[in-house]
Amino acid sequence: MRRRYLLAVLLAGLAFTSAAPAADKDRWNLPVSVKKLDNGLTVVVSEDHSSPTVGVSVVYHVGMRLEPKNRTGFAHLFEHLMFEGTPNAKEGVFDRVITGGGGRNNGSTRADFTNYIEVAPASAIEPILWLEADRMKTLDFNPATLKNQQDVVKEEIRVNVKNQPYGGFMWIDIGQQAFQKWENNHDGYGSFQDLENASLDDVAAFHRDYYGPNNAVLGIAGDIKPEQAFALAEKYFGKIASRPTPAAPDYSEGLNTQEKRITQSDALAQVPAIAAAWKMPDRGSKDQAPMAVLGELLAGGDASRFYQGIVKGRELALNVESLYGLTDPWTYDGPTLFTVFALYKPNSSADAMLTAMDEEIAKVAKDGVDAATLQRTKTRMLANWYNDLESILGRADTLAKLQTLWGDANVVNKIPGWIEGVTSADVQRVAKTYLTQANRTVIDRKPAAMMAPAAPAASSK
Repeated sequence: MRRRYLLAVLLAGLAFTSAAPAADKDRWNLPVSVKKLDNGLTVVVSEDHSSPTVGVSVVYHVGMRLEPKNRTGFAHLFEHLMFEGTPNAKEGVFDRVITGGGGRNNGSTRADFTNYIEVAPASAIEPILWLEADRMKTLDFNPATLKNQQDVVKEEIRVNVKNQPYGGFMWIDIGQQAFQKWENNHDGYGSFQDLENASLDDVAAFHRDYYGPNNAVLGIAGDIKPEQAFALAEKYFGKIASRPTPAAPDYSEGLNTQEKRITQSDALAQVPAIAAAWKMPDRGSKDQAPMAVLGELLAGGDASRFYQGIVKGRELALNVESLYGLTDPWTYDGPTLFTVFALYKPNSSADAMLTAMDEEIAKVAKDGVDAATLQRTKTRMLANWYNDLESILGRADTLAKLQTLWGDANVVNKIPGWIEGVTSADVQRVAKTYLTQANRTVIDRKPAAMMAPAAPAASSK
């Protein structure tokens, strides 16, 4: 991710708007308008005049899963190159124009998409759209910018992975162990060798193949009417020609059928940690929403079963966190993982942690969940969902991602109903189907000192 910002951190610091009145007493339905231009660019607009700001997101349907073989990290590298200028707007112009007008911008790369986001006063909408359209047309491909960003990405890997305790093992290494196909199991952050081997021809081909308007969604939210937004999209993007996009390989995978356990050494860690991951239901499956609710029930914060049972109850662990790959339970388009990550106490063990998790899962599989707990869990999920949409930028980005992955931005208004519709029987079913030992991959990450062989006892004379 550019400049090592996490998207959640960026969103937290940006302009927020008040929610529009709910369509009924219990649910807020976002206004969503969609139009597809003749060149294939899909434009999604959500009108909200409560603040004189706009959020813009351009999402391309390409990410780590579709990067070239032997070019691990290439989609991430390319995301950085998108900020290095064009023949019309040299390096630095993009940032100066947006930040100079009071706005902020960023980008990120995930398995199934790459997104570029801006938030700014509504008066800045035309410069933002001009800049985004300009770099959709072409980039300033030259050796200096490529070398510069290769070095930037390598430094990011050093800072965020190689020189950090635990080094992202809960989202990099775990996927390498859990998935079978290269598209799903390679390190999307990138190896130094692969990054260095990327050429200008590689960069130009990637832009040509995946950065055309027909492979993109433009999301706009805020102080703008849909007809105005569609007209501006046509003005700035309409003349960009569509380009052929390579067919995606078959990266589908079934559930795993045998547990995999790995032990790793960590020279920087002070206490041991565990990552346990299970393959998730396919996007759009009837099990997707129940699995999201089950994940929240088990590992969604201090009220979760794992936290109460393992951290507070048995006092085996220092924390419990959960991950859905690098996204969330709703924005993925291929195999992904529900991962539980925890630092555990040195007098505990990975076996003890897994036994405790299995006991909590078994309770749900056997008895389901009582009505009050299920309702509290769903209410917390709904609150988090609506809170994320309060941000004009978060709203634009969510709509663009849902349109890209689901082909339907109105999924934004369907997800609350899917959550509300989950029953105890649904939660039981997915616990029995997905959170099995056979479908589980485990990494036990231990401090190097814990793995060092004991020194031989001194012999007495």
